[in-house]
Amino acid sequence: VSLSAQPPRGQMAVRDRLMLSCALAMGAGPLSFSWHREGSGILLGTGPDLELCHTGDNDSGHYRCRVSNRDSVAESDPLNVTVLSEQDPSGW
Repeated sequence: VSLSAQPPRGQMAVRDRLMLSCALAMGAGPLSFSWHREGSGILLGTGPDLELCHTGDNDSGHYRCRVSNRDSVAESDPLNVTVLSEQDPSGW
C-alpha cells in the first residue's frame, strides 16, 4: 500500500487543502479503504482519497490508509502531516 500527498511532504499552512491518496500495488477486489490518524480512533474516510479542507493545527499528525478485501488487510506506512501555524517563524 502506498500513500501520497498533495502538497508533497504533507506540509501546508493553516486553512490550506490537503489531498491524501492511497494505492494498492496488487490485489483482487472488491477493495475497502479506511483512513486513520494515529492517536485517534476516529474513522476519517472510506475511499481511496482523503481530502482535508481548511486544515488547522489539530490536523497535524501521522496518517495511514488501510486496504482490505475478503482475504487480507494491508496498511500503508504512516505519512507525517504538518500544518504550520501563521505564527510559525520556521516557515516551510
